[in-house]
Amino acid sequence: MLAKPHIPQSTKFTLLLLSMMTMMSNVAIVTTLPLLTKAYEGTEHIEFLARLMITLPSLAIAFLAPFLGGFIYRFGKIRSTVIGLVLFSLFGSAGLYLGGIYEMLLSRFFFGVAIAVLMIVSTSLVGDYFAEEERHRFMGLQSAFMALGGIFFIIGGGILADIDWRYPFGIYLVGLPIALIAYSRLVEVHHRINAQENETESRMGFIYFLAFLLMVIFYILPTQIPFLIIEHFHASSLLTGAIIATAFLSNALGAITFARLKKRYSFPAIYMTGMVVIGIGFILIGNVNNVYLFFLTSPIMGFGGGILMTNTTAWMLSLSTHRNRIKASSHLTSALFMGQFASPFVTYPLVQYFRLDHFFVIMGTTILVVVGMVKVFLIRGKA
Repeated sequence: MLAKPHIPQSTKFTLLLLSMMTMMSNVAIVTTLPLLTKAYEGTEHIEFLARLMITLPSLAIAFLAPFLGGFIYRFGKIRSTVIGLVLFSLFGSAGLYLGGIYEMLLSRFFFGVAIAVLMIVSTSLVGDYFAEEERHRFMGLQSAFMALGGIFFIIGGGILADIDWRYPFGIYLVGLPIALIAYSRLVEVHHRINAQENETESRMGFIYFLAFLLMVIFYILPTQIPFLIIEHFHASSLLTGAIIATAFLSNALGAITFARLKKRYSFPAIYMTGMVVIGIGFILIGNVNNVYLFFLTSPIMGFGGGILMTNTTAWMLSLSTHRNRIKASSHLTSALFMGQFASPFVTYPLVQYFRLDHFFVIMGTTILVVVGMVKVFLIRGKA
């Protein structure tokens, strides 16, 4: 195995900032969705369209990420990062000045293109900079920064949304100063190609599917729980943002825990464990009868999500090589965000049919039953 190059601390810190932007990009406007719904209450299907404000960028990412991977490979990761951050601020802040809901939805689509570029670059750079165990430790630290970003975006968005529902879009302007930092601090890494490196497309395809499934389930948290908290418990946007922020903080703890779990368990075993934790979190959320209990139940789901997202990315990077890392990162990015986009389509009919709190209980129970069935199947297969 080729030794990884020495990476300056300033470069690592910049990569942490970049990762924070990619993973927490949508949550800044989570608490403004119910307010946006009221602002455009005369628009047909506005509740569904409001949810698309979060998930429409995922559609752009899901479909364009594989093509953007080739562009990044030819254009270079550092220049691609700077362009992505500029577009991040330009289209992310568009809700400040655009008037129509459909114009804002279009801006969110182009915002997704920027996120796709940043996601591919940040994921592949982690593979370029770090070897296995160091990579797992860095990914835990990376998720801690993501949690800090989540708290900044969600709490900041909640405070601004209570003033005016448009103001949270201004948070995305933070991408401009980070673009300057990225240009001066990120390092392009060039490895020698090892002729014995092998492609593992079939195994990668299975990981992409698991990533898609994870996001369909986990993205219920930002797309559905604000409506449960605000509409059922009449909480403020600030309180709602604080509750979701605790879930993202717990998400970082789950990611940090992954490095310890990986020393003892396989990637598939960790995936199933994380799903069990999420299932329990769903059931507890559905049984909350006091809004402040969400501070105890939401972090459980966040913890499971932290384990799962770190596990899935680390699993992909463990199989990728420098030759196919951008390609693998782009396909994983596509799978993750296709799951985000599909999440409201899969769950919205169920939310309409069941009460929202009952929906959470049903989802959690279904997850636990499916994981139990898979476990029994695997045990019988070994026997």
